[in-house]
Amino acid sequence: MAYRPTEKTKARKRAQHQLLLDSSISIVSSSGFKALTIAELAKKADVATGTVYKYFENKADLCTQVFRMGSEKEVEQVRAAAFPASNVTDKTTTRCKQRLSNAITSFAERAIAGHRLAYALIAEPVDPMVEAERLTYRSAYADVFQTLIEEGISTGEFRAQNSTVSAAAIVGVLAETLVEPLGVDRQEDAGFDPSKLIKSIEVFCLNALVC
Repeated sequence: MAYRPTEKTKARKRAQHQLLLDSSISIVSSSGFKALTIAELAKKADVATGTVYKYFENKADLCTQVFRMGSEKEVEQVRAAAFPASNVTDKTTTRCKQRLSNAITSFAERAIAGHRLAYALIAEPVDPMVEAERLTYRSAYADVFQTLIEEGISTGEFRAQNSTVSAAAIVGVLAETLVEPLGVDRQEDAGFDPSKLIKSIEVFCLNALVC
């Protein structure tokens, strides 16, 4: 008779998998993907190396799953800022311009606050498998902005334009303007002002859509 895992066994495996992912995110947040190895993860999670291999085929698979988990969380944060849950008692609707500003601010503030993890997700050299995931999630961000831009066009807040191109451009602006600030030790950079940088990005993106 074939072995069938019980619900308790499945739950234990899910918990172990999540522990390994959480431990991996911790490593990447402090030292980047370059520091994330099977051996280092086993040490961090206090498990045997063989246990890690039960959940990840190799380092590339490990990094891919970690990248996916980290990026999904960030995309959801941007989506929530762009399309906040409506309050049935509130009949007003936040204008598209404001929601676009909120989404841009959410992305940039979270990136700057967790700059080491953000750099790893946005720009750190990675395995081709992880790079493919990076492209997928850039598209996910663009989808959020495209939907918001199309709504703004329909309400007259944004000028008529190719929403696909504009959305991809916003993602590019966010990624490229944040790469250098994320890649340095900002505590030693007395001239770095996060609020000014975020405002500049916001103004540039809004001007591109409106003018």
